[in-house]
Amino acid sequence: MSTLFLNARLINPETRTDEPGALLVIDGRIAARGAAAEGERGGVEQVIDCAGACLAPGLVDIGVKVCEPGERHKESFGTAGAAAAAGGVTTMVTRPDTTPTIDTPEILEFVSRRAREASPVRVLPMAALTKGRAGREMTEIGFLLDGGAVAFTDCDHVVTDTKVFSRALTYARSLGALVIAHVQDPGLSQGAAATSGKFASLRGLPAVTPMAERMGFDRDMALVEMTGARYHADQITTARALPPLERAKRNGLDVTAGVSIHHLTLNELDVADYRTFFKVKPPLRSEDDRRAVIEAVASGLIDIICSMHTPQDEESKRLPFEEAASGAVALETLLPAALRLYHSGDMDLPTLIRAMTLNPANRLGLPQGRIDDGAPADLVLFDPHAPFVLDRFALKSKSKNTPFDGARMQGRVIGTWVGGTRVYDRTPAHA
Repeated sequence: MSTLFLNARLINPETRTDEPGALLVIDGRIAARGAAAEGERGGVEQVIDCAGACLAPGLVDIGVKVCEPGERHKESFGTAGAAAAAGGVTTMVTRPDTTPTIDTPEILEFVSRRAREASPVRVLPMAALTKGRAGREMTEIGFLLDGGAVAFTDCDHVVTDTKVFSRALTYARSLGALVIAHVQDPGLSQGAAATSGKFASLRGLPAVTPMAERMGFDRDMALVEMTGARYHADQITTARALPPLERAKRNGLDVTAGVSIHHLTLNELDVADYRTFFKVKPPLRSEDDRRAVIEAVASGLIDIICSMHTPQDEESKRLPFEEAASGAVALETLLPAALRLYHSGDMDLPTLIRAMTLNPANRLGLPQGRIDDGAPADLVLFDPHAPFVLDRFALKSKSKNTPFDGARMQGRVIGTWVGGTRVYDRTPAHA
């Protein structure tokens, strides 16, 4: 199968360019760009006129929770895959915080098989770093690597035993495995529902100081310096954690960092009258922290933007704010929410797309996230200016817990391709 995309606005995260052009796809891979692609117009099987819309690599989203096994009523691989395709996400890197935890080769094999059967987009599973995410005994990292795990994480369960964590980092380093950690001091953050400050005090909410993130990150950096492990901080959300991140990179540690789309586009005031759809982990931060983190993404200090897609059912969210479950769905809202940073002038499109495509692909050693010749044809076509009001009940996720319900947004996905095959179509005939 050959497909030619004409009249596209090509967003190339590798060259950091945004220019009109054409793209040729043959047998699931990118074959040519620009004039070379247009010259093949006569011999292709399908021509798609992009009409000036943006054509970019499909998004690579690290940290997606799919609730199989154990909680399919919240999200299945089928619904998560459909949501990802509608949001321009062509690779989901899934979390192991399921029921049961993905901590054995057998559970990993089950998850991989279900994903292949049900999801229209690529699914790469992560596995737990310690058994049951309990922080006491590390998993069989070597066997899990052989079984297809792309990284190891206990998600929001911080490994408090420093000896256990250092041993796991040492073992992971010997195998070249990537460890992903949640940087919060668990003692300070336990039971917190908001970030400490005037807003939390006025609302009477249990709060955590931003220093909890700084302290957790500082501890991890000491262990990474000691072990030489490959390390990724899942979310850096405060200004206080940025200087040690910059210092770690300057000192040559193999460290990267991510941030969720919610911490980039929302702040603590959005909680307003205890709106539980805005309860995420870590809690939303001050506007000063949000601005600092945006600047860190724009400069490249923070490498990756992710959705932190965390489905929760209505029963988990319709509770008093302190008791409600944390998390929000974001596979479909990741791109339009990120485009707020483009429309506000905080970032150009290549920089924004780079943080959601090339950088996560490079961190995981994947060939995706680029539009070079020979790269997999995982692509998203989107109109960055198309306005709409988000209706949470129109989302393809089983759970509807989005903080953007009723929000005016700008930027819609027109089509998504995985390996050259179209997996989402929002042209008028299919809308």
